[in-house]
Amino acid sequence: MNDIPGGRVRSAVFRAGARDTGVRDTVVQDGAQGAAPGGPRDRLRLTRRSTLAAAVALAGATGVAGLTGCSVPAPRRSGPTADPAPGMPITSSRRAQLMQIMAHPDDDLYFMNPDCRRMVDAGVPLVCVYVTAGEHNGKNHIPGRRDEPVADKAAYSSARHQGLRQAYARMIGLDKFTPWQKGVATLRGDRQAEINTLAHGNRRVELVFLNLAMHAPRRWMAVPSLWEDRALGLRTVVASDSPVRRASDYDYDGLIDVLVGLMERYRPTVIHTLDPDPDIQHSDEATRKRDSEQRGYSDHGDHTAVASFSWAAMVRWVAEATRGGGAIPGFVATSFRGYYNRHWPKNLPEAVLKEKAAHLVPYGGDPSWPCGNSGGCGDYNVGGTRPLTNKKGWVRSTHYRYPGPGPVVATGQDGRLSVYGVLGLRAVRWRETQPGSGQWNEPDDLGGGPLAPGLGSATLLDGRQLLFGLRFAALSGHGGANEREIVVLEQRATGGPFLAWAGLGNPERDDDRGRRIGVPVAVTAPDGRVHLFVRNADKGISTRVRDTDGTWSRWRDLGGAEIQDGLSAAVDGRGRVHVFAAGRERVHHWAQNASGAPVAFRADGPLPAPGGPVDVATTPSGDLALYYRQPAREKLVAVRVDGGRLATPAFDGHGPVSAAGTPRGPVLLGRDLRGRILLQVGGRRAVRAQGVVPLDSATLHLGAKGAMAVGLGADAYPWSWASHTDAA
Repeated sequence: MNDIPGGRVRSAVFRAGARDTGVRDTVVQDGAQGAAPGGPRDRLRLTRRSTLAAAVALAGATGVAGLTGCSVPAPRRSGPTADPAPGMPITSSRRAQLMQIMAHPDDDLYFMNPDCRRMVDAGVPLVCVYVTAGEHNGKNHIPGRRDEPVADKAAYSSARHQGLRQAYARMIGLDKFTPWQKGVATLRGDRQAEINTLAHGNRRVELVFLNLAMHAPRRWMAVPSLWEDRALGLRTVVASDSPVRRASDYDYDGLIDVLVGLMERYRPTVIHTLDPDPDIQHSDEATRKRDSEQRGYSDHGDHTAVASFSWAAMVRWVAEATRGGGAIPGFVATSFRGYYNRHWPKNLPEAVLKEKAAHLVPYGGDPSWPCGNSGGCGDYNVGGTRPLTNKKGWVRSTHYRYPGPGPVVATGQDGRLSVYGVLGLRAVRWRETQPGSGQWNEPDDLGGGPLAPGLGSATLLDGRQLLFGLRFAALSGHGGANEREIVVLEQRATGGPFLAWAGLGNPERDDDRGRRIGVPVAVTAPDGRVHLFVRNADKGISTRVRDTDGTWSRWRDLGGAEIQDGLSAAVDGRGRVHVFAAGRERVHHWAQNASGAPVAFRADGPLPAPGGPVDVATTPSGDLALYYRQPAREKLVAVRVDGGRLATPAFDGHGPVSAAGTPRGPVLLGRDLRGRILLQVGGRRAVRAQGVVPLDSATLHLGAKGAMAVGLGADAYPWSWASHTDAA
């Protein structure tokens, strides 16, 4: 199995790990010597080993990985338990720092851009942590050459490292062969990793190579096995030309501890990970192997395992930091889809795609380049035009695992804005210091963790707020529980405190399927009922409905067609609830036939194919209008539910668009081709050219003074922006 087993335990429990945050650096100039997913539980029982017959011999000087130990380690200690109770202190230096955690060299270039590039351009320091050596079979294939390259895992790993140095040097405005400062970082457990550093002006990049082997004897997928099997340990690959001179040993807890130590050292305000819970995807065996996907799921097994280790490390970091009354570290997390990109329409317009693919050219390199690295000058099979001609199309999209409309924004009775989001894996609320000030008090911890990014929301008819989250109810390897649940936080009184968090369960009965659900979206109908919608494991929609007395219905599958996450719910002028989602070839629609009736799938007339999430706004006549971008297009589509075209606003850009209806026409919020915030009111468009770099999506808020954008920045703090356009 390449994915992570399921299970049913109601609490999220993690080993505390060592208190040592120790990362000790020995800095060496470039070129100098360094210092000394699972399946059902019955499948799980068949594949887990409780003992090892014998240890496998380990390679010596080159550090080729193998199994370590010949007996099963003692069970991990239980605790601490993730605490959903509110009221904990939160700390943040407001110093922006981006940390990206990847399985392989190039995962960041393929899946986390253009977000990463735009943060680096804004002067946000970047540290990239690569868990595996990326050595695969050791063959750095040169396109067009018929002769088979000699297998050399240490050299191939080194070549991929050099490719990253070339790519990031160019990204920060330097020549691709600019020398980096190379050093050795001593991590928790006395493990060693190579660390490369390069700075230019206000831009700084650090690359940390843990270099766990991708494969090991009896374990082709070594890192997924490390997540699953308590009896497994791995050694690292020592790359050619590395200042690291000895291999390190890793087990399950050791890898999480090392990641926690790196988080404690760098104190990131933003963490990028891969997808811990990829979609179920049943491909024929030949296609699956050609696309490097794990059996039954739409991603590489290493991506899933490393993402799971990353999320477990974030939970442990919060638990360690808060032990004994300490403060929650203030960070936001974003997870990116991986090979999922192949299965859905591409969402990057040409200008953004060219910028993204250009970073893979220096990464791919060329054997004729004078880079000075004995292992090679890049990953030769990647680069040039190959990312754009590759039929898998990974580079042509950037998808979030937890897409959402941005932070929840509400106006209090005193006129101050409140912004709700997820910080330190917990729900928080920021309040304006004064009405309209755009300045924020320190965040109030609302608990609920560990939560996935983004919150759904609904406002009851009496003005009370409901917040919905996707909770990692359990996240543990070694055959332990991996459970997700939808949770809700209800305000006790308008503008007042909240009740305790309540669980709404999961539309899926099996934990493995339950991991595939999406971000909750909700809307309040005129009759006072709250309709909650979630993308389910079959890529359809499931719903629960809250009655006016506060009781919830059971989960119900709405059927219909396969969709992407990023749902949009609205109420039309006749009081009917609608929900829209992007399919492969068209927008799909579910709605009530009449106010108060059940929501059901509607096979409407053809709606143009979407490239990503769809937003909806009410027109002055009470009808609904949809706004979105088509695949690989920068132009905006504006269309009625029946497929009729509306006047198309000049709102070129990329990514999702937020829309709101007003008597003067739609108000639109999105991004231009350079990632800057766009706001259009009454046909007049403004660009937010200054301020902190925005994360993910911003929220469109219509207040007493008109339209504004509200979002979170790279410093993990809110920002707001009202353009000089006329008030809506």
